[in-house]
Amino acid sequence: MAEVTRVPLQPIAKGSLTKLWLAIAAAVLVAAGLAWASMPQGVEVETLSEGTGPSPAADSVVFVRYKGMLDDGTVFDQSQDLPLPVEGIFPKGSPLPLEQMLPGFSQGAQQMNKGGKYRMVIPADQAYGANPPEGAPIPPNADLTFEVELVDFMSREDFERRVQQLQQMMAMQQQQQQGAGAPPRVPGVPGEMPPQPGQ
Repeated sequence: MAEVTRVPLQPIAKGSLTKLWLAIAAAVLVAAGLAWASMPQGVEVETLSEGTGPSPAADSVVFVRYKGMLDDGTVFDQSQDLPLPVEGIFPKGSPLPLEQMLPGFSQGAQQMNKGGKYRMVIPADQAYGANPPEGAPIPPNADLTFEVELVDFMSREDFERRVQQLQQMMAMQQQQQQGAGAPPRVPGVPGEMPPQPGQ
């Protein structure tokens, strides 16, 4: 039978256990600080009316009603529902692809739920920073506030498919209108109308 070698345990020196716990606590605090620092900071989203649906992804197209304001209350932008010729293809609101929006707007929209209303404050460094759009009433380094209703959202692929569907429907309507509005022609005689009954 093999003999087990015994390793004698050394007693823990006085105060070492306290140092060990302090080292563990420090490591946890450093890890928490790194996690906090890596999270996007600054965009504040306040719920005005709770939504019940899911939240959009970073590559979604959102349909929103919104009003953009400066700190002094000046409205610099406001959405309008698009008057679409065919109901039921797109939801109400303005379609905004989140991949093409301000970083702060995209980040804030992903925290919203379908059907909710929100107030979002975007710090200047996640908005236009020192370079606002030319001709816009937005001063350099301005924080922006948006009141947003998230009506609905969909994937980019679904949005593009619906755009194609809408284009096809509009082309068909245009063809029907051209066919119905054109006077019938007499074969072989350009511009001549066929005789009407009773003539």
